[in-house]
Amino acid sequence: MLKSAICDLFGIRYPIIQGGMAHVGTWELVSAVCNAGALGIIGAGHYEPDWIREQIHSTREHTAHPFGVNIALTSPFVQQVVELVLAEKVAVVSSGAGDPSAHIPTLKKAGIKVMPVVASVAAARRMQQAGADAVVAEGMEAGGRIGQTTTMALVPQVADAVSIPVIAAGGIADGRGLAAALSLGAQGVQMGTRFVCSTECTAHLRYKQSIVEANDTATVVTRQTLGYPLRTLANKLSEQFADLEKAGVSKDVLELFDRDRMYLGLIDGDVDEGSLIAGQIAGLIKDVRPAKDIIEGIVAEAEKTIRDLESKI
Repeated sequence: MLKSAICDLFGIRYPIIQGGMAHVGTWELVSAVCNAGALGIIGAGHYEPDWIREQIHSTREHTAHPFGVNIALTSPFVQQVVELVLAEKVAVVSSGAGDPSAHIPTLKKAGIKVMPVVASVAAARRMQQAGADAVVAEGMEAGGRIGQTTTMALVPQVADAVSIPVIAAGGIADGRGLAAALSLGAQGVQMGTRFVCSTECTAHLRYKQSIVEANDTATVVTRQTLGYPLRTLANKLSEQFADLEKAGVSKDVLELFDRDRMYLGLIDGDVDEGSLIAGQIAGLIKDVRPAKDIIEGIVAEAEKTIRDLESKI
């Protein structure tokens, strides 16, 4: 059976992690992923602590396995969410969109495993020094906020730079991607876009269908002028945003224009005016399946890929 260091670290069967996606990383998906042997993560986003508490409790009602909470460090409720996960004794905390160093000692003292998402070698080293248990090295192929380096280039450099486990993310949706990540020095993979297209994910069906219908060039990057490049599926909104950026519209106006667009696309299903978060791997995803089928299919394909490679050597 395919197993790595993160399986023991997080108490999971397979070296697969579901990305903590805002709006769509809810208990339905998280518990299904955990029950299938991987690590599910609640996407706290900018939600208030009461909503996150309900998600934690609902997840526990539907799985007995470990799960995590992703804390968006841009949230106005960061400190309250940290206090909440401490009180709820969540097994794993991942983080994104900022530096979680100030919170790591407190989380670790409580026995919580900490797994920040990083986009550079320097950030990975800082997280290790701060006490992180693992890092997710996320390449620019990923959906949502992105860095400047591809997964293929980033993962081996991070793996060489730190001694803690590295999880690869960005551009991974099948067993070949898992096998490739392991060969680059990662101990597993984190996937977001693939899990959006699971039957348990609460994302709108029109959003899921947009991913299924995507091709290899379906995504674009905007929001550079806001300081956080964002990868989404190309649509009317992304065209409008790109035009506004080119026209030199102020940051305040852009932020106002962008408000609530993610919820509009992911949950309300407005595929024209909503922000449709998706990675470049969207073109590889051709169906919506149960999380269990996705996970077991990826593991089986990865094992076959590794065996086939060994037979060629």
